[in-house]
Amino acid sequence: MPADDPAAELIALYDAAGHQVGVAVRGEVYARSLWHASAGVVLRSGDGARVYVHRRSEAKLVMPGMHDCIAGGVVGPGETPEATAVRELGEELGVRDVPLTPLVSESWESGPGPGLGGPDGLRTHLFAFEARWDGPVVHQPSEVSAGWWMPLSELRARLADPGWPFAPDSRVLVETWLGRRAGPWVRS
Repeated sequence: MPADDPAAELIALYDAAGHQVGVAVRGEVYARSLWHASAGVVLRSGDGARVYVHRRSEAKLVMPGMHDCIAGGVVGPGETPEATAVRELGEELGVRDVPLTPLVSESWESGPGPGLGGPDGLRTHLFAFEARWDGPVVHQPSEVSAGWWMPLSELRARLADPGWPFAPDSRVLVETWLGRRAGPWVRS
């Protein structure tokens, strides 16, 4: 991908049922609201009590400047969602060689809105994984402008506020997972 033009990156096209069906440049996918996939990782502390929250760079093509707790990105041509998640965790937060646990997947259509791509918004298949980590976190400045560890109880409270500027695709994944699982997410 050319460093100066993220819209030129090739990404995998999907159909509405979730099958890879082709390839297009990111800018076209967003402009035409084409189905694609993204995958990422919720990074939790080793004891599971905290999650790493970050603020997306203002340079991002979609959802710039919003908070997020999933280090992720679009699935590349021929790439699996898990491979994407591994790659993105390494690129965005500098975390490598950690096992991933699948959390949840959802198909999501954002509808139109500012920072959400073309006239019909984003259409994407979302895949979330979890990793545990107590080591250093190193941001990729073009992707992440700031980050910090947040207690799960605080994340739950912030997500309950629809006005908190949180990436809507990640909100769907995290709220879905929170609703499906008890246990570690319930602890404060």
